[in-house]
This record gives sequence, C-alpha cells and structure tokens, in this order.
Amino acid sequence: SGHWEYYQENMFLLKVDDADVSLKPMNCPSHCLLYNMSAHSYRDLPLRIADFCMLHRNELRGVLSGLTRVRKLCMDDAHIFCTPEQIGHEIDGMLEFVRFVYSDTFRLSFAAKLSTRPEKHMGEISQWNAAEKYLDDALKKNKIPYQVNAGDGAFYGPKIDFHVKDALGRSWQLATIQMDFQMPERFNCEYEGADGKKHTCVMFHRAIIGSMERFIGLMTEHYAGRFPVWLSPVQ
Repeated sequence: SGHWEYYQENMFLLKVDDADVSLKPMNCPSHCLLYNMSAHSYRDLPLRIADFCMLHRNELRGVLSGLTRVRKLCMDDAHIFCTPEQIGHEIDGMLEFVRFVYSDTFRLSFAAKLSTRPEKHMGEISQWNAAEKYLDDALKKNKIPYQVNAGDGAFYGPKIDFHVKDALGRSWQLATIQMDFQMPERFNCEYEGADGKKHTCVMFHRAIIGSMERFIGLMTEHYAGRFPVWLSPVQ
C-alpha cells in the first residue's frame, strides 16, 4: 500500500516473533484485499466498502487534545472502486453527501481545501495532474469555494479536505475525499471492461464525519452540551 515507506512515522510498530508489524492505521489495504476476493465486471462498479473499525495512529504527545486528536479512533471510512468513466459522478455524489451532513443536517459552515501533490509521493506526475484536475473541476462544477493547500495531499493522491470551526474558533479537518490511482495498481484491483479486457480500478478514499471522536468533541462544544432533541442521548 505504501504506508510502510511513506507513513511509518505515524504508525505504532511492534515486533511479533521475528516479524515487524504495526497496529492498523488505515482501512484501505484491507479493502483492496476484500475487493480482490472475487472477480468483478464493469457492471459491478462502483463498489463501495464502508468500515468503522478501530484505527491507531502515533500522534505526537504535544498535539493530543481531548476527543479532537486521539491515538485510537473510528472513522466513517469508505473506499469506492469505480471505472474512469464513473469518476465525475462519484465525486459529485460525495460532495453532495458532505453538503447534506454539514449544511442541511447539522447547520455547520465548512471550508474546502484542495490538497495537491506532496514532495514525497507514489506514482507518475501525469496521474497526479489528472487526479488534481478531476477534483478541481468537481469543486467548480458544484460551486464550492475552496483554497489550494499546495503539497499537502496524501502520498497516494490529492484530496479535498473539509474544515469546520469549533466553539473556540479553532479549525478542524473532518470530511475528506481522496483520489487514488496508486493502490489499485499495487494491489491489482481490476475489473473486466465492456471490451472483455482487464482494466485497473480507480479508488476513492472518503470519510464524511471523519474521526467519530473528533466529531463528537466538536459537536459537544458547538452545542455547549445542550443538544437538539433529535441528537440528545437524554431527551
């Protein structure tokens, strides 16, 4: 997946017998393995896999803060496997999902940032340029104002991050939409096209609420503990 080469400093590393292992930091590698458990046709796509399991990331002690930055977390994490022809439609759907959750449901304003190719990355520059253009075009088409966050993309692809401010005015990244040509190539995530030939999928990483812990902490501050009736655990 590339995490061992590009993300290792954020992982909890262990020695088990004679093997170097880590606590699970991401769901994407296991979702690629799930995808490969059966053969797929272009008619099966898009295939969306969601996972809320525990993840572990070795955050620096100085940045840990209540529920908003923790070392063990859950995300409403999903990975979408699609054909190149489905890219635009899938991004539109994810952007609409973000709007539904933040604007329509929780009445929270958000700021979008397009994070581009970092210095340390996998894959060809041409792939990155194409992926960045897809995300850029989708933001413009959906009339979502955004800033470019140069060099802050994931090591496998560019992303759109959505930031929400808490009651103290601090900005927190919650939702994310990440486009990835690299992991499907590395894991040989293929489908049979209408032409009868094998093609490599395009993969999206997406979380709408993001870290459940961070979202709960932010919403508790936002409502000062006085949740609306539909959200309150005690009514």
